[in-house]
Amino acid sequence: MATSSHRPLEIVIVGGGTSGWMCAAAMSAKLDRSRYRVRLVESDEIGTVGVGEATLPQMKDFNDLVSIDEAEFMRATQATFKLGIEFVDWGRLGDRYIHPFGIYGRPFGDADFFQYWLRATADGVAAPLSDYCYPVVTALANRFALPAADRSTVRSAFSYAYHLDAFLYARFLRGWSEARGLERVEGRIVDVARDGDTGDVAAVILASGERIAGDLFVDCSGFRALLIGQTLGSRFESWRDWLPCDRAVAVPCASAGELTPFTRSTARAAGWQWRIPLQHRTGNGYVYASQYLSDDEATATLLANLDGEAQAEPRLLRFEAGKRAVSWSRNCVGLGLAGGFLEPLESTSIYLVQMGIAFLLALLPDAASARDPALASEFNRTIDIEYDRIRDFLILHYHATERTDAALWRRCGTMALPDSLADRIARFRHRGHVPTYRDGLFGAPSWQAVFVGQNIVPTGHDRLADRMPDERLRLEMEALRADIAAGVADMPAHAAFVRSYCAAADGHARQRVAAT
Repeated sequence: MATSSHRPLEIVIVGGGTSGWMCAAAMSAKLDRSRYRVRLVESDEIGTVGVGEATLPQMKDFNDLVSIDEAEFMRATQATFKLGIEFVDWGRLGDRYIHPFGIYGRPFGDADFFQYWLRATADGVAAPLSDYCYPVVTALANRFALPAADRSTVRSAFSYAYHLDAFLYARFLRGWSEARGLERVEGRIVDVARDGDTGDVAAVILASGERIAGDLFVDCSGFRALLIGQTLGSRFESWRDWLPCDRAVAVPCASAGELTPFTRSTARAAGWQWRIPLQHRTGNGYVYASQYLSDDEATATLLANLDGEAQAEPRLLRFEAGKRAVSWSRNCVGLGLAGGFLEPLESTSIYLVQMGIAFLLALLPDAASARDPALASEFNRTIDIEYDRIRDFLILHYHATERTDAALWRRCGTMALPDSLADRIARFRHRGHVPTYRDGLFGAPSWQAVFVGQNIVPTGHDRLADRMPDERLRLEMEALRADIAAGVADMPAHAAFVRSYCAAADGHARQRVAAT
């Protein structure tokens, strides 16, 4: 790999899809072209994998970072809004709760609101926790409006994400990036050349014979992990013992019912089924553990539980939960499925791509420092933290179950846990504490939602919450519920907001939004 500082660093993104084109878009928007030359290599012969089409609020942050217009992006991707994820039958059969993109309550004393709720619950004057969360009440009412600018009101106490067509999103980013000068190379990679002295990736060889050389390669080749795995041999660390689901069958169906502003995850006998409402259709899938269910049985279960008529043949996907032991090896960075996969239960796949891109941009070398090992070491440290903490959050959903009606749930309810997760559960059971860290995705409200939603209840609360007089606590809790209810009542229906803000040009999508 050359190190001259008198020429731009040559960056080659291998593979398109959501990961590749997100990386290309960020680099097109943020890099100095006099110092960096970016090319993306992909083949039209190779399809993309879109396991999930739901996102987290960081998707908006990414679009804002690269200056993508929200309404334009939503029209192009048939997108709708997402305020959280509804979990059905996870703790016990019949249970339902929403993991929201927002906080519970509002500050009104020395302690955290959650501690006041614990005290009020013990005193018999509290409603369910969900009643004190603006995005939960909004989602259940099928309403939506953008957060209020006034940060003092509960109407600002949430964020939002999107449901989108991942294929259309990649196509949108491709057009956006190419319009800003991104070089796309069409071709199927048939070989990888390595530097004989350093062992670095020197070039990828296309079926046409063309050689695409580079200084830094970003592997977005999906589960193939062509560079980071097959070529450089970065070991894959399996987390199957904790996250046993290893397959998914997916199918779109015709839309039916209201256009809900949330994703739904329904626990099934051998895994869980997703429902993601877009403007033009509904995305569905069954994620399952193949040791407990055959592919044919999974497909039959999925097709029997659709809102409308299936619009394509079901597509089977195989995967294994885990990550690369080293995500940045030599002169190659693995992003997306090439770097790891943690199933779409909490819509974290695109988030992990975003964080990988953010870390890479912050640590990007120039031609003079292209082989600085400290950069790779810091990238690997930070991305490992992201994976580990998301892993623990996903495991909690499986472990915090009281179901014994199927082998998967009996196993998950009694399985050994990572020490980090066991510690979190113990702290929460004691007084409802959720340790917070500077790095990592999910904050205290997310953990509180799953703990309480799946019937893990603290045995006590912080003594600071006892300082508030009983009558004031009761009035504060009642006033908060009333403020939330009044705010939600003023909001338009989700479908009406989508129709006025970002209705897609496609006629079927317009009819779908209008009908709901």
